[in-house]
Amino acid sequence: MNVAMWQKALNVIPRITKDEWNQLDVISKWLISTRAAVLIMTFISAAIAGILAFRNGNFDLAKWFLVAFGLILAHATNNLVNDFTDFVRGVDQDNYYRAQYGPQTLVHGLLTKRGLFKYIFVTGLIAVAAGGALIYLRGGSTLLLMALGAFFVLFYTFPLKYIALGELAVLMVWGPLMIGGGYYVITGAWEWNVVIASLPYALGVTGVIFGKHIDKFEMDKQKGIHTFPVVIGEKIARGMLVGMLVLQYISVAYLVAIGFFTPVMLIVYFALKEFARIYPMFKQSRPAEKPADYPDVWPNYFVAAAFVHNRRFGLLYLLGLIIDAVLKVWILK
Repeated sequence: MNVAMWQKALNVIPRITKDEWNQLDVISKWLISTRAAVLIMTFISAAIAGILAFRNGNFDLAKWFLVAFGLILAHATNNLVNDFTDFVRGVDQDNYYRAQYGPQTLVHGLLTKRGLFKYIFVTGLIAVAAGGALIYLRGGSTLLLMALGAFFVLFYTFPLKYIALGELAVLMVWGPLMIGGGYYVITGAWEWNVVIASLPYALGVTGVIFGKHIDKFEMDKQKGIHTFPVVIGEKIARGMLVGMLVLQYISVAYLVAIGFFTPVMLIVYFALKEFARIYPMFKQSRPAEKPADYPDVWPNYFVAAAFVHNRRFGLLYLLGLIIDAVLKVWILK
């Protein structure tokens, strides 16, 4: 076991050589292959669904655990499928963006196609098992929600990302599907206010993928991958990303104004300090070269900024929800 590598892989996407890879345990290899550092975004969505269920008096720990576990493994499966699909289609060759910021296990010879497919099969099978248990326990529309999730896992990379629908898919998955659907599976009730409450965080996740697609704008354009930023242009995409981050704060203020949230949720406004720090970056195109003293995450630039902001906003959102739920359940009832 290499606990230090587990911790590193959960915080960043570590660059690693073939010799270093060969010395790792299977858990470390799985964490690196699945880009586990970004799985926190899915955990936060699952946590939001669980807290919203708790504040409405309908929390079920077993169902929540299955929701969180299944969603995280589904996201991991999607990341593995992305790498497999892009490698087979030749996208990640020739020092493409994905192969620069972290190990692409096929491009860098860390796994064979057969080996990566085993990772996909086992990870996906466990995710399906969690979903199957929830279908048995909850019934209703759970099968439909699982089918929608499977669709996005399998077809996000191709064709959705190629026809400017990938960003919309991310917004739908991390908001209405994960949080709204997760809440439904836990409680048995579909709640439209919960769907609205999913948007502040889902907008941040969508901003992350938007930032990634802006970072690789020229590469995607050359390879005929028509992400939404490629379709609307780099400058407009930068402005749209900033707009998404601003909408996160506006949507929370709206939910407080209509009384769905208590004013304690305005705690997310402490993330404005991070927003102010990264905002100047979006006024100009991505630099051609790594800026001096820039963290070791290059070529990630806009995506790194959006990710750090989303992590700060998301954790404050979670903290606010916990306090809000305590107020609703035990103090203001």
